[in-house]
Amino acid sequence: MSRTPRRPQQLVGHIFSAAEVISSGILTRGELRSKAWRPLFRGVYADARTTFSHEARCRAAVRWLLPPRAVIAGRSAAAVHGGPEPADGDPVDVLIPPGHRFGPVHGIRVHTADMADDEVVGFPRLTVTSPLRTCWDLTQWYDLVEAVVQVDALLGLGAVKPAELAEESARRLERRGGRRFAAVTGLADGGAASPPESRTRVGLVLAGLPRPVTQHVIDAAGRFVARVDLAWPRYRVAVEYDGVWHARTDQFHRDRRRLNDLVGQDWIVLHLTAHRLRTDFAGFVAEVAHALTVRGWHR
Repeated sequence: MSRTPRRPQQLVGHIFSAAEVISSGILTRGELRSKAWRPLFRGVYADARTTFSHEARCRAAVRWLLPPRAVIAGRSAAAVHGGPEPADGDPVDVLIPPGHRFGPVHGIRVHTADMADDEVVGFPRLTVTSPLRTCWDLTQWYDLVEAVVQVDALLGLGAVKPAELAEESARRLERRGGRRFAAVTGLADGGAASPPESRTRVGLVLAGLPRPVTQHVIDAAGRFVARVDLAWPRYRVAVEYDGVWHARTDQFHRDRRRLNDLVGQDWIVLHLTAHRLRTDFAGFVAEVAHALTVRGWHR
């Protein structure tokens, strides 16, 4: 008959160092291997019943693992600045200067590059790359679409300004990675309301369609009709991304009523679900291209 794992109260809901709790007698090595706890990094464990934010995992990495010159960077830095939260199993991005060795450590992705003093900012118990430097690193470490998703979020938060990105892009254009940075910042748009909307917009543009307007307001004789995720006002074509929240009955009825208003204003509105974004985006691109063509767009 299996026994219920012992869960000392001081560890419930917390992340902790295995070495510290064993040396202090709070847990034995055998108890640490129970289902009550889960490993986050080498020698760092957490309450298995608690979901921890990515920022909490970053703080744990800094406290127990990272060398002094290491800083939180990439998607992890973007999350600390308020951007999209990486999935629970995603690694913590860390940047260290050349000449400093660290890792490999499961759960931590280490990058090496020079950093200027003004490219690092402090948070309580954390040091992270500045928003502008974070944008640069994102463009170098991730694919173009994911980089735009992250930069969109930082723009939308006001953590970086379009003028700053444009200036940085011009300054770095001839450096290695500069053209990639220019491509990402050229596609970025702070009007995106969510990562799926960013992926939708970038996917449509990369497929050869004209760039849409984000969060476009449609009115009729000064009366507000709707705000749509993506729009081509010249052609009166719009795209709406339907996320999980649309499953709510009250939201569904509001959306359908809004759609009726848009049809009455002679708009073509195409809806993209999360499922189609994952499995049939090419088919959706074809539908949008057809709607634009019907309204007079030519490739």
